[in-house]
Amino acid sequence: MQVAAGLSYYFILAVFPGLILLSTILGAIPLPDLFGYILGAMRRVLPPETMKIVYSVLGDVLRGNHRAWLSLGMVGTLWVASAAFHATIDALDTSYDVVDSRPFWKTRLLALLLTGICGGSLLCSSAFMILGPRFGEWMAATFGIPWTWVSLWPSVQWIVAIVSSVLAVESLYFLGPNVKQRFMATLPGAALSVGCWLGLSFLLGIYFRHFADYNQTYGTLGGFIAFMNWFYFTLFVLLVGAEVNAELAKESRRGRLRPREQPEASRVDRAA
Repeated sequence: MQVAAGLSYYFILAVFPGLILLSTILGAIPLPDLFGYILGAMRRVLPPETMKIVYSVLGDVLRGNHRAWLSLGMVGTLWVASAAFHATIDALDTSYDVVDSRPFWKTRLLALLLTGICGGSLLCSSAFMILGPRFGEWMAATFGIPWTWVSLWPSVQWIVAIVSSVLAVESLYFLGPNVKQRFMATLPGAALSVGCWLGLSFLLGIYFRHFADYNQTYGTLGGFIAFMNWFYFTLFVLLVGAEVNAELAKESRRGRLRPREQPEASRVDRAA
């Protein structure tokens, strides 16, 4: 729980530069209000108090020059985002009870790779949610697909969004910790993590709407406190999924997990 609280700090620092960069990139695509559709998709899973502060911060920042953010903010945004995933790698090593002997430059490049994977997953999920129900009607009319597809399309949207989220979490569990494991072995923890995340986001939304009045308690910081709570529980269930995978791996391998890279001292001892 303490590690989840620490990770929430890093991701709070990374999420707004990441959204600003994403809005700048999508602004160059000749589609009207594409970034607004992505925020609408986020609103379906994020608590309402969280979205208030997201809209507030983005509205203040994006009044400036989009191209300046694209040219000057790219490096800083990637560095801050990779710092969040670098901290996640350390947390996953703790969950798997392994020592990370990989050099700093390798883990930093891995953090950049994970940033790209999770960002791509977000775009994929958002793209399917943006298409809307009319896209199913267009596919049925254009390609001669049975009209039962139209009624199934809303479910297909959510299935694709959930599957892409599970694959992104699996990539974190597979590539992040310094452990040799099969990709499919990370599926139980990833499915548990994404399922709990969706359930917690839904329940937090109900709690913030009907029970908690953070604005009365914290004033203008109410939305930010709600945002921090959502990130805390999100990263908590992420680490719970990693713990589940680690325990399953220990059981299947009789209590042993092999690291990807051995510390230098262990290599010398093994050679001797």
